[in-house]
Amino acid sequence: MIDSPTPSVEQPADPFNKFRNAIAHKEFLITAEVSPPKGSDPTHMLTQTRSLKGRVHAVNITDSSRAVMSMSPVAASVLIQQQVGIETICQIACRDRNRIALQGDLFGAAALGIRNILALTGDPVKAGDSPDARSVFDYESVRLLQLVQKLNQGLDANGKTLPHQGTDFLVGAAVDPQSGSWSGLQKRFERKVNAGAQFFQSQLITDFERLDKFMHQVASQSDKPILAGIFLIKSAKNALFLNKFVPGVQIPDHIIDRLADAKSPLQEGIAIAAEQIQTARQICQGVHIMAIKAEHLIPEILDRAGLTSIY
Repeated sequence: MIDSPTPSVEQPADPFNKFRNAIAHKEFLITAEVSPPKGSDPTHMLTQTRSLKGRVHAVNITDSSRAVMSMSPVAASVLIQQQVGIETICQIACRDRNRIALQGDLFGAAALGIRNILALTGDPVKAGDSPDARSVFDYESVRLLQLVQKLNQGLDANGKTLPHQGTDFLVGAAVDPQSGSWSGLQKRFERKVNAGAQFFQSQLITDFERLDKFMHQVASQSDKPILAGIFLIKSAKNALFLNKFVPGVQIPDHIIDRLADAKSPLQEGIAIAAEQIQTARQICQGVHIMAIKAEHLIPEILDRAGLTSIY
């Protein structure tokens, strides 16, 4: 008897590689930021995130942003992927972990189906709700990018072969085109590209001329997509708070005045965010939308900006 050849079985497509595929196909990228809960009940986070399905390529899960304690971004990412079905970009910050913990969390994230990582240094603890906590900062973002590159090659932080498989992360980094030091911005961007960053999400953008300059003079030297940070500013008071307490943010007076004069500041904020998305579409490869505690309004912002369903 001659054995018949075993038919090949086609492996199902990974449902959480759409962001990677969108980058490869040079689509205009849309991501949104979601904050994990300050507690163990994910209900509100999941409810807010469901409104984003079909509207964004991925949601970015923060890692105790502004050093304010919250649920593990790995756990929150897994909950969203399993219960909502939206691909996640899991932030990993160096502030709270040494290289042992960073590797352990990255292995756990990979084993649980997380495909995308945003490598961050992390906000200083004195900015958050536990100012007396001890910072770690064993690594900063560039060294974390280099670490992920090693793990993707099947090596640990010491360059030794991993006995139980490496990772396959798409890893990104943060960038601030409005940085006061232009030479510092250029050098750090180049270092992050050389360390393996495959995409960049920017801090809040209000100066689009500066963003355009960055795209032409700095980002054009690489083929990595830049997603402009678009923030839903809910009121003039909200804008003043951001200017005072969020490092690097400087919302200009004309936006503050526009919000202060509006009959409905929230609706005016939505209109401003939509206008900024339309501007960003002419300049860079995507947008990263931040609507803290109002993620359910992101579809309305996208509608106003003329961006329909991505699937």
